[in-house]
Amino acid sequence: MNLTFFIITIFLMISNLVWMIFFTPMVPDQEWAQKIFYLHVPIAWSGFLAYFIVMVSGICYLYTKNLKYDRIGLASAEIGTIFTALVLITGPIWATPIWGQPWVWEPRLITTLVLFLIYVGYFIMRNIGLYRQRAALVCAIIGIIAFLDIPIIFASVNFWAAEIQSHPQLGMNKQPSGILNPFLFSLLSFTSLMILMLLLKIEVLKKKDIEDRYV
Repeated sequence: MNLTFFIITIFLMISNLVWMIFFTPMVPDQEWAQKIFYLHVPIAWSGFLAYFIVMVSGICYLYTKNLKYDRIGLASAEIGTIFTALVLITGPIWATPIWGQPWVWEPRLITTLVLFLIYVGYFIMRNIGLYRQRAALVCAIIGIIAFLDIPIIFASVNFWAAEIQSHPQLGMNKQPSGILNPFLFSLLSFTSLMILMLLLKIEVLKKKDIEDRYV
């Protein structure tokens, strides 16, 4: 693990929190709840990026049968699922003062929840006693199929009628002045954090495979 990258990531995250809390504008109709935006959307982006890595790793594993790609896929799946869980937690916090309730059964929330549940199944398959290579094969396929839900999540605001939508279409050009720059910085910070977590987890899984004599 590169110590420099670790230090840079920690610095980015601390700077991001300070900027978000103290130096971002307060939106009148949302007040403090709006600041969740700087966490919720970058966390979602980072989680979906992790799931993209799961998909690519799954394809590589199916082609090569190299357990290196299974380790990358498993590490990415764990991190993506942590981030997706945080999306499902921060979303209701943001939504409560805006929608008047923490959860509504609307397309983007439902499709995100479906993605999370698919990965619950992914981890169940990892722990039902399949031998190593069979678990890697099954989970590679699940990871590839699961990624198909992510374009649906992004496009869900266009798929269904406007009257059943609660999520607006994301348009940063419509955001109040002073929001875009801290948002992009938060996006960078959480992407860096996701990559750092991924690298650390891959190292842990590699050591475990060496101990179990899988390479």
